[in-house]
Amino acid sequence: MQFKDYYETLGVPKTAAEAEIKKAFRKLARQHHPDVNKERDKKSAEAKFKEINEAYEVLSDPEKRRKYDTLGADWERGGSRQAPPNWQDFAQPGAGGKQGGVEYHFGGTGFSDFFETFFGGRGRPAGGSPFGEFESGEEMGGFAAGARGHDVEADIMVTLDEAISGSKRQVSLRRSDTSKAETYNIRIPAGVHEGQRIRLAGQGKAAVRGGKAGDLYLRVRFAQHPDFRVEGHDLIHDHELKPWIAVLGGEARVPTLEGSAKLKIPAGTQNGQRFRLKQRGLPQAGGSRGDLYVVIGVDVPESITAEQRKLWETLAELG
Repeated sequence: MQFKDYYETLGVPKTAAEAEIKKAFRKLARQHHPDVNKERDKKSAEAKFKEINEAYEVLSDPEKRRKYDTLGADWERGGSRQAPPNWQDFAQPGAGGKQGGVEYHFGGTGFSDFFETFFGGRGRPAGGSPFGEFESGEEMGGFAAGARGHDVEADIMVTLDEAISGSKRQVSLRRSDTSKAETYNIRIPAGVHEGQRIRLAGQGKAAVRGGKAGDLYLRVRFAQHPDFRVEGHDLIHDHELKPWIAVLGGEARVPTLEGSAKLKIPAGTQNGQRFRLKQRGLPQAGGSRGDLYVVIGVDVPESITAEQRKLWETLAELG
């Protein structure tokens, strides 16, 4: 398993503040987003987008970042980045895709083995006893005849565009007790939501003494989007306006998952004011959709020319 340097992935130092990490993510995510990048090799862009998302998933979450940083306070040595000694020992109990002596390695989920080992649910039981559910038969030597094998759970990264339209993905699974990799063609249904589990029946841990095999569950994790935040079925977009547009009113063009849309800005728009675009959010039960909320931020220039200063002073005098 390869150590992942998330700071290097985002191009920020270990001392980077939250705002710096967010800015770096947005810049890289826009550059490599599968639907907006201009690269010829789209597969390469998709892979890079997933790496960026994984890094931001960890570094934007204070708890995950603290855990990641405890892998070794001095793991950056001699001007080069190295994995800290014995970094595998920091894996959470039951993680790393290992249960009952069997390790589970996935491909096509969008998350690396490193992420799943330290922050995901790979290989852990998805409910019930890790030794199987005793459906029938008498117990023998601590196990039950006919005990059901435990379920296995892993994360799968799903983009907001996939949540809107659905998609088909190919996921591979290799167990450490066999050299053969199994490939599954799975369908991500339109309207899928964060935390939803996609079930592959009978693909979990093998049964004990003639029982049924467990199931494999892929838990949906939304990929971070450079333009939107998700709140339930609603999308939130932070949009900056020039001060004169906020004062005088006008039009703004804002992004949606289906392209851009015009938004009328009334005169006197306040910082933090929200505008609602109906049915532009994520799908929900019954065929309807959530809404898109545009949150206004007034873009105050950091520096101005002498001429501009005179104009602002004139406005100040006029009250």
